Amino acid sequence: MIRPTKGKTPRRPAPKKPPSNQKDPVGVYCRVRPLGVEDEECCIEVISNTTIQLHAPDGLKANRNGEFKETQYSFKKVFGISTSQMELFEDVAKPLVDDLIHSKNGLLFTYGVTGSGKTFTMTGSPGQGGLLPRSLDMIFNSIGPYQAKRFVFKTDDKNGMEVQTQVDALLERQRRENQSSVPKTPSSKQRLDPEFADMINPEEACKAEGVDEDSSYSVFVSYIEIYNNYIYDLLEEAPFEPIRPKPPQSKILREDQNHNMYVAGCTEVEVKSTEEAFEVFWRGQKKRRIANTQLNRESSRSHSVFIIKLAQAPLDADGDNILQDKSQVNVSQLCLVDLAGSERTSRTRAEGSRLREAGNINQSLMTLRTCIEVLRENQMCGTNKMVPYRDSKVTHLFKNYFDGEGKVRMVVCVNPKADDYEETMLVMRFAEMTQEVEVARPVDRPICGFAAGRRQKNQAFKDELSRRLEERGGPVDGAPSVMNELLQSFPPLPACELLDPHDDVTLPRIIQVLEQRHRIRDRMTEEYHKAAKMMKSMLQELDSNLVTKENFIHDQRGKLGEKDKIIQNQKAEMERLEKKAKMLEYKIDILQKTTNIYEEDKRSLQQELESREQKFLRELSEKKRMEARMQGMVSDTKQKWEKECERRVNAKQLEMQNKLWVKDEKLKQLKAIVTESKSERPEAPQRPSREKDRLPAKRSASPSPVPTPL
Repeated sequence: MIRPTKGKTPRRPAPKKPPSNQKDPVGVYCRVRPLGVEDEECCIEVISNTTIQLHAPDGLKANRNGEFKETQYSFKKVFGISTSQMELFEDVAKPLVDDLIHSKNGLLFTYGVTGSGKTFTMTGSPGQGGLLPRSLDMIFNSIGPYQAKRFVFKTDDKNGMEVQTQVDALLERQRRENQSSVPKTPSSKQRLDPEFADMINPEEACKAEGVDEDSSYSVFVSYIEIYNNYIYDLLEEAPFEPIRPKPPQSKILREDQNHNMYVAGCTEVEVKSTEEAFEVFWRGQKKRRIANTQLNRESSRSHSVFIIKLAQAPLDADGDNILQDKSQVNVSQLCLVDLAGSERTSRTRAEGSRLREAGNINQSLMTLRTCIEVLRENQMCGTNKMVPYRDSKVTHLFKNYFDGEGKVRMVVCVNPKADDYEETMLVMRFAEMTQEVEVARPVDRPICGFAAGRRQKNQAFKDELSRRLEERGGPVDGAPSVMNELLQSFPPLPACELLDPHDDVTLPRIIQVLEQRHRIRDRMTEEYHKAAKMMKSMLQELDSNLVTKENFIHDQRGKLGEKDKIIQNQKAEMERLEKKAKMLEYKIDILQKTTNIYEEDKRSLQQELESREQKFLRELSEKKRMEARMQGMVSDTKQKWEKECERRVNAKQLEMQNKLWVKDEKLKQLKAIVTESKSERPEAPQRPSREKDRLPAKRSASPSPVPTPL
């Protein structure tokens, strides 16, 4: 949870950097170290100069039932066991040093399991210098003739650089030398420590091309270590207290005005030669925390960061002094990081402080992997997740490099022995994922635009002056002059002691020598006057040439004044046109915005029209379906009612037929009764009994059965 700060000024927004559409992937290289024992089982095979293959050991295959298979991993380049330190430097670090000299930043770090050769790759050994000493040697071989005097460049303790005059630099040098508490910077002429003497073969020395000769350079180095997620300065000179020695104080990370991270209060030493830089490096290397573990006799217990800063400033118009303008000072830096190796506590059997160190090392490396994973996901999936740089000091310090402040290179060191197979496989997966992260290419920083070749012009003027002196018989560098010959022929005085009053040899000899010395002195005086006269005539000629040049310069200045007026008029016209162009651009923007609004309205109306048209079509189709459905229902109902009507008509007809038939039967019966009564009328009719009377009636009342309708 972030607590709100009270009474602090709000954070300024980051300055807008020029857009860089070009991106480069993180350069990942792999270096395979040789096996410690020849008969030891190997799990790595170099397939090509860009591919390696991992073989699972036999024990793992038997235990895991074939879970571990042969896997291939690709890198930008793979360096086998026969690769020399020079070949590695040529491919990996030399482009970064060349960018450093051309005002671009760079980050190079070694990564791998404990005992995989990271420190040897970075530092090297006597006669086999690693990436760090070779980088320093290339820097000083390139800028050696163009270095500024000591203390001309001065750090401002805010990750910036200031420029001092020659007088201020001299006073600063005297003040530093008078302070007894501040150790003197070692000179390149002093005898070096034998453990790092002859680090680089002179035949392997290299030099950058295209160095700006009209600029002055100065190199500053600093050396820090990140131990248990705390930052310590390895070059800090703490006062010696034998009774109660104070532990080293940790440093904090801060952000400069350009939103770049730096270590506040870190010692930055100005060095003037490769030997001097080696001396400073090894002074800090002796303070670095190392320990003896089960896997490595000298295991690094911290991440070390060696920072090389190169300050560059252009010369003034005369080409003699550095331009006193802080805004023209370009500071580029190269960070060489030797990461501590990841390790498993089950293998190292670490306890106590060693266990805590291993946990912090693994945690910081895990944070680095997490940051790489989030960066890769944001770039490949288009997400905008927050990268957890602040979870570790290592990632927080170098967040600017992954945001596009310079090139990033990683050397993955692997040990081919079978015991490191599982750790090596995790390292390979991380390296494969890191290659998919792209970093914005840094933009070139412009240098002050004076005319080039100021140093060459000054040197040409000196050569011309020497040539004229030689033509007039004056002294020439490397050739003995007449004055020097006379001084060499100047006879020494003989012994002047008189031991005998009758000595007639000593005084005449002294007189002879004095006369000879007097003649030589007269000749020297004559030569002196001759040289003075020649110098005077030469100075007069130079004065006349200077007057001529001054007149020429005056004329040129008049022409320049006219040109300046023309330029001012053109600038005014350009400003007017620029204002007009800005006004037109403003109007164009307004019209563009209006057009965008209209287009947006048009698109919305078009979408609404399309949606309504689709809705209308859907309703029309629905209506047609309903109409067809209703027609079907009407036809079905009509057929149903027709059948029902037909059935009812048939039933009614049948019923009427039955009724007619019943009536017919009744009429027949009635007719039969009538006919019977007519035939029996002549006789005396007898009144039938009630039962007989009822019998016909009963018959007539019971009609014949009606047939069932079909």
